[in-house]
Amino acid sequence: MRDSPILEVREVVKRFGGVTAVNRCSLSLAPGKIYGLIGPNGSGKTTLFNCITGVEVRDAGEIRFKGGRIDGLKPHQVARRGIGRTFQIIRVFPELTALENLLVVTRGPSEAARRRAQELLRFVTLDRLQHEYAGNLSYGQQKLLEFIRVLITDPELILLDEPAAGVNRTLLNELLAAISQLRDQGKTVLIVEHDMKVVMGLCETVFVLDYGEKIAEGPPGVIQTDERVIEAYFGR
Repeated sequence: MRDSPILEVREVVKRFGGVTAVNRCSLSLAPGKIYGLIGPNGSGKTTLFNCITGVEVRDAGEIRFKGGRIDGLKPHQVARRGIGRTFQIIRVFPELTALENLLVVTRGPSEAARRRAQELLRFVTLDRLQHEYAGNLSYGQQKLLEFIRVLITDPELILLDEPAAGVNRTLLNELLAAISQLRDQGKTVLIVEHDMKVVMGLCETVFVLDYGEKIAEGPPGVIQTDERVIEAYFGR
């Protein structure tokens, strides 16, 4: 059903030795919306992404995608369910072309896969560079390439880990426009981002983590004035 959450994180806990990185965190995402996940450095944002995508195994709680549990699945199994993600550190293949970087994650370089890859390159205006080695692209162009590589399998839920970091304003505007188009196509997007202008201008609901706990949730305008959020960021 359209009104049912596409992703539910229920009381998830992740520990590393004596450190609790994610502490009884719960999130619920409705389909077809853009969400932000913010918090100070070390607040557990990327660890939560890792738990959702199977990179880390949670210690407690449940993670459900479209009603079915996905906690305990391997990353490739989570991806096949319809969840794609990017990472903080770019993971392109520098000695492959931009086009090949997309085809390498498909199940065989079929003509349909090639058409889809070229369509995505046009989507972020990288089509003129499709035969350029990824290692020769600018940092921002590599970010765009990694972003569309996630889209090659047509995921329903897209997790973006700091997509704006290090990207110049022109390329960033292209990326933000592409994210908005994904939402318009019915995709659900969850973004970890430190650039508050990006978060406040793009996201419909924002979750705030601090020391692994969710301390606030709501529209950007409400989050900006939340005393708990201000204290977490500025220590006031």
